Amino acid sequence: MDWWETLPAILAGVAAVYVVLLAGLWVYARRHPETVAMKDALRLLPDLLRVIRRLTTDKTVSPGVRVKLILLLAYLLSPLDFVPDFLPVIGYADDVIIVVIVLRSAIRSAGPEPLRRHWPGTPAGLLIIERLAGISQSGDKSRHP
Repeated sequence: MDWWETLPAILAGVAAVYVVLLAGLWVYARRHPETVAMKDALRLLPDLLRVIRRLTTDKTVSPGVRVKLILLLAYLLSPLDFVPDFLPVIGYADDVIIVVIVLRSAIRSAGPEPLRRHWPGTPAGLLIIERLAGISQSGDKSRHP
């Protein structure tokens, strides 16, 4: 089989996975009304970019986590996207999905302390990021003031 016969199958598979991820995001948002609204997410973006940059330069964070975060920053700064941003709603959905997946993985690997130590924003913003990262809030008193 030649590459031009395989390429459509690969593209179809990637598209199918992407549609499943978008559907999952939509279902999650419907079941969890406390999910971050687009307006709140846009307010968090500068703080999120700052904390990611700070984590990438923190030598106490493992090299694997730093590489994940550097690749995430490169993706976010890149003009290329899986879905163009000019498409309403779904244009930014791929960015949100990728940010949540990478951030969740990085924070679970590094632990919550580096995130809390480097968070430049409000405690409410940190709480949203921790929720997205799947960090348990129960009984945790060591949070950023």
